[in-house]
This record gives sequence, structure tokens and C-alpha cells, in this order.
Amino acid sequence: MTDKLNELTAAGVAVWLDDLSRVRLSSGGLDQLRREKHVAGVTTNPTIFAKALSDADEYNWQLRDLATRGVDVEEAVRMLTTYDVRWACDVMRPSYDGSAGVDGRVSIEVDPRSAHDADKTVAEAKALWWLVDRPNLYIKIPATEEGLSAITDTLAEGISVNVTLIFGLDRYSAVMEAFLAGLEQAKANGHDLSKIGSVASFFVSRVDSEVDKRLEKIGSDQAKALRGKAAVANAQLAYERYTEVFSSDRWKALAAAGAHPQRPLWASTSTKNPDYRDVIYVEELIADGTVNTMPESVIHAYADHGETRGDTVTGSYDAARQVFADLESVGVDMADVIATLEREGVEKFEASWQELLDGVSKSLKAAAKGTGAPNKAAKDNAKAAEKAGGA
Repeated sequence: MTDKLNELTAAGVAVWLDDLSRVRLSSGGLDQLRREKHVAGVTTNPTIFAKALSDADEYNWQLRDLATRGVDVEEAVRMLTTYDVRWACDVMRPSYDGSAGVDGRVSIEVDPRSAHDADKTVAEAKALWWLVDRPNLYIKIPATEEGLSAITDTLAEGISVNVTLIFGLDRYSAVMEAFLAGLEQAKANGHDLSKIGSVASFFVSRVDSEVDKRLEKIGSDQAKALRGKAAVANAQLAYERYTEVFSSDRWKALAAAGAHPQRPLWASTSTKNPDYRDVIYVEELIADGTVNTMPESVIHAYADHGETRGDTVTGSYDAARQVFADLESVGVDMADVIATLEREGVEKFEASWQELLDGVSKSLKAAAKGTGAPNKAAKDNAKAAEKAGGA
């Protein structure tokens, strides 16, 4: 049988898993995906952790220990999540070593409630980097306006960064500027640039969800014909900007000092509309030097029936610009779409974070009282978090 994921990898797309749990770690499931499905990295978010903590008894011993110590819920969440991420970093270490530090990365997110506070974001990034203490870690920082300076300052400390919640082209350009400035400062601070990694997580399916909703409201045949086109066009134009920035003289100077480029990472790649092909956001975004982070269901779907048709991004730019022109002509304000998605993206992750805190709080109380399996107390919160903030 054709190894479709290997074909995707050979086309320059790094396959990452958008999920993590202690069961996946202890069962060897993550290592199996690394070995058999070409998974070369892992991304997490508060929703993923809330679900993981509610579904497995394997957290109970740690919850009991944390309850016995009397730690507050904020510390408990960090102890639980960094434990899993540290373990995942060790599982993915062969990919990290085999790719000279490019892949094999595992991401953990800063508290999204600090998305508009640069100083707090940098302070937490440094704390998480110290807590996990693995070279193949990524710290996820939201690409808010305030987050841009935090990205630069965190990279300047020699800390690798996954920039998340990017929806629009102008913000993506600002993210790349923050990356270059951060590496320049890191170099000036004496850090080895070859050890610093970064990806820019450009969200995909949520764009179609928001635009399609507006197209349905407009209701004309011309508007309805544009459904399902905005997200891919948006990402394709993002890749055009990537190629421009990372062919510049400014970048070449950093590359000569050992720096790796900040790869575009296609996030939110599961289709929300069942009428769309389940691997559309993989097949239509194949380009060299990119990452596609997928739920396990999408990984298996691509392995089963994905089609790797070579580069499906380069050369698409004029057609993508025409999609944007057509959207404008029917009355879709893409600037408002992007602003809405960024605001809602931060709000959803804040809500998921609070649900995670509430779930762990209940579990700690159950553990302290010795009443049943402590992780089960978080189930309702995890379901609410999954509904509120999934990628």
C-alpha cells in the first residue's frame, strides 16, 4: 500500500499531532504515531488538557499528591500539564535529533488570560521553559498586538516559540517581523541561533466557518458559490508572504548565523462543515517547509485517502487574490472577519483555561476528601471546555 503520510512528508509538510494525554503517553500511542504515521511534533491547548484530565485514572496519583501538598489550582494545572509535555518531549526526541532540531517539538501554551499583557506572557514563558526543561519544547504565545513584543522578548531569551491564533495576513507579517527581531536580539545576547525554533500557527478552518456564515446570510447564488474558499486562499497568501520574508537579505544574515526559518503551521485543519472533504485543509495546503497539525482522526483519514499532488500552494496566489476580491464584491468584510476571529479565539481559549482550572479544582477537592477517582470530578468541565475552545 502507498504510504500517503510519507508522501506528504516527502513533499515538505511536517505532520504534527494536535492532541496529548497521559494515556496516549503511557500506552505508547504517541510513540507509535511517531514511528508508523510520520508524526514529527505535538501541539496542545487548554481544551486538550481538560479532556485528557477528565478521561484517565492515570492522573489520580498526581492529583492526590498535589492535594496532600495543598497546592493551589494554578500550580496544580502547571504541574499536571508540564509533566505530560516533558514526557512527550522525551518521546519525540528522536525526531528532534534526527532533524537537527527542526521537528520533534511539543508545544505548551501560556495562560491565555495574559494574551494582552506582554510582561506576564514573557514571565510565564520563561517559567514554563524552566519547568519542562527540554530543548525540543515550544512555548505557545497568542499573536495579539500585545503578544508581538512578547514573542520578540521570549525569543531574545533563547526560548523557542509557537505563535498561535494567527488569522490575518497583516498580523502574520507582524509576527514574522517579531520573529526576526527576536532572533537578532538573541544573537546579540549570545544565544546559539541553531537551538532556537519557531512556528507561526495560521488558523484555517475557522476562517471558512466565519466567512461561510456571512455568505449564507447574504444568500445570493454568487455568495453561496464562494463557500469553502476563503480559508485556503488566506493560507496560500500567507505562504506567499513567508517566501518573501525568508528570502530577504535580513533573513539570510540570520540563516548564516545558524538560524532556522519560522515555518508556517496550518492549525485548525479538521473540517467543520461535513459537506467538505475531510482532508481538504491538508491536500490544498501542501508546500515545502510547512507544518500541518492535525487531530488523530485527520491523520488517519489522510493515511487512508489523502492525495499528495505536489505543491498546491505556490502558483495559486493570483487565484487566491481573486477569491478575496470576489468576497469583497458580495459584501464580506475580511478585515472584520479577521478581527472577529482573533477576538473570539482569545476568548475561547480563556474560557477553556477557566474550565480547566475549574475541573482541576474539583479534582483536587475530591482527592483531598478521598471520595472516588479525582479526575472524574472534572468531566463536565472538560466537556464544556471542548465545546468552547477546540482548534
